Amino acid sequence: MKREIAKDLLKIEAVFLSPSKPFTWASGIKSPIYCDNRLTLSDVKVRNDVENALATLIQKHFPECQQVMGTSTAGIAHAAIVGHLLDIPMGYVRASAKDHGRTNQIEGRCEKGTKVVVVEDLISTAGSVIDVVNVLRKNEIEVLGIVSIFTYGMQKGIDRLNEANVINYSCSNFDVLVDVAYQTGYIEKDDIERLIKFRNNPSDESWMK
Repeated sequence: MKREIAKDLLKIEAVFLSPSKPFTWASGIKSPIYCDNRLTLSDVKVRNDVENALATLIQKHFPECQQVMGTSTAGIAHAAIVGHLLDIPMGYVRASAKDHGRTNQIEGRCEKGTKVVVVEDLISTAGSVIDVVNVLRKNEIEVLGIVSIFTYGMQKGIDRLNEANVINYSCSNFDVLVDVAYQTGYIEKDDIERLIKFRNNPSDESWMK
């Protein structure tokens, strides 16, 4: 599954590798990889592959799941489709509470004690998804874990997930994608070391040399 999803993401350029001409993240970090998993929603085959993979991860690792909760905004559509596939309720968590109406931060009915799985599109340093987990826990909702489309496997993200005592399962990951990219001629062999070096320490720009 991980290799098939990696092929899908590369094919539609939801994940784009460019070691020679790096992208600049909002943080200012130079990156050889750019992810836009929203593109998976626009390709019917890839969308079906991704949503079925997410549903399969939940069925395998969290069979007691009663509801899925999407992250705002990228995880909302995926949570809705996965909830439909699994025939269970869905909702989502805002980045911050609304400043009007009922000032909700959790959208959709989700009772205390409900066993939920958080659906996220991309995990890098895991900060935003852990914020969602914390909001749910604060409202006495039981978070079984996280499923995501893609993860970088960055140490900072791994450490944060461990500190929050929450586990993530991804449809694909950085190492698998890099291997698939090499095997399919998308990148050269010399690029592999550079990409791994970036993943291991994004703030160290020596990978560009």
